[in-house]
Amino acid sequence: MTHVIRSPFIFYILLLLLSPRGTNRSWLLNVSNINNHKTERARFERVGFFYFKPNTPMKDHLQTKDWGLGLKGHVIIAGPCSAETPEQIEKVCLDMKKENMIPDIFRAGIWKPRTRPGSFEGIGEEGLTWMEIVRNHLNIPITTEVGNAAHVELALKHKVDVLWIGARTTVNPFAVQEIADALRGVDIPVMVKNPMNPDLQLWIGALERLHDVGIHKLAAIHRGFSDSYDKRFRNKPNWSMPIHLKREWKGMEVINDPSHIVGNREGLLETAQRAINFGLDGLMIETHHDPDNAWSDAKQQVTPAQLKQLLSQIDFKDTLGSENPSERLNDLRAAVDHMDDQLLDLLQERFSMIDQIGAYKREHHLTVFQADRWKFVMESRTEKGVSKNLSEKFMKELLYCIHEESVKRQEKQLREAAAIKK
Repeated sequence: MTHVIRSPFIFYILLLLLSPRGTNRSWLLNVSNINNHKTERARFERVGFFYFKPNTPMKDHLQTKDWGLGLKGHVIIAGPCSAETPEQIEKVCLDMKKENMIPDIFRAGIWKPRTRPGSFEGIGEEGLTWMEIVRNHLNIPITTEVGNAAHVELALKHKVDVLWIGARTTVNPFAVQEIADALRGVDIPVMVKNPMNPDLQLWIGALERLHDVGIHKLAAIHRGFSDSYDKRFRNKPNWSMPIHLKREWKGMEVINDPSHIVGNREGLLETAQRAINFGLDGLMIETHHDPDNAWSDAKQQVTPAQLKQLLSQIDFKDTLGSENPSERLNDLRAAVDHMDDQLLDLLQERFSMIDQIGAYKREHHLTVFQADRWKFVMESRTEKGVSKNLSEKFMKELLYCIHEESVKRQEKQLREAAAIKK
């Protein structure tokens, strides 16, 4: 496991904690991709490490319940990563009916943007004709990904009910604008996945481009962000992003895609539950009748039976949009919750590095406790904490707790090494 600061947000926190007194910290505005210029900064209100636009005008978009598709509550979108054959589509539908696990919307990828040529890039237009199988068996709306104007034209020709724009497309404003222009004057819901990199303004900009051409049935999808260091996730989630999006665009619903975040079946439940806990409005989960033999993303797909079991274990909560406490209180609580979560992640990162230090000491026959190093850590961190309005007592208690846990972990490594030698 690579132990590197993997979340940009964690990196910002660490830089803030370690930066010398008097350092200009205006770069923190980049957490939400806000321009550092003073006239721009004045438009935002700071809450902890976050910046919000106060009194952001509400945009006149329609939520999923108003799309005319019979949707209500948390929206569940399920279906295979890719449409492969008509037999596959029919088998998935039949298994969904057998398990009484019929989603609100059926998904199937027709065009697949792959990293390198030569891999399966989708069946193409032929797969759109197979969507009639879904309508005949399940009688539910169908959604697929579009990446350019030609895709849009073909999807509309075959009466796809909902479109989504993928992360690799969202990152390119030219591509998003091409899709938006192709949809001008069309009344169809569109969902937009977050871009590959954690850029909130790019995500909002994609939604705005669609809104500007008259697409008002809009939703967003959080599918995580590319992170080459964190191997726990295929695409690392950043839960602050959908929260920021919901605040900047009042009423915007965000659906979570745990399949692409986790990249395997085992972690789906935990990630899906966290999404619901953070107030997201639905789930998109890749579902296949025979996941192990799927033509794409086999490891992250589940069977309809597994999907049913997974959803039965999730504690669905009211979404942020339906809560009654004041918006200001919600903002503060959400900011605190998120910072606590990030601090725990940072502690995990720190102890992972401590484990590496322990391994080095074991290999080089060094003692666990080194007085000079501990004295330096205690004095320097306490001084920095006090400079940030944290009490000396609190800092010393905190550092003692962290140090005690660090020593215990290193001692455990030495005991295990000794046991192996015996």
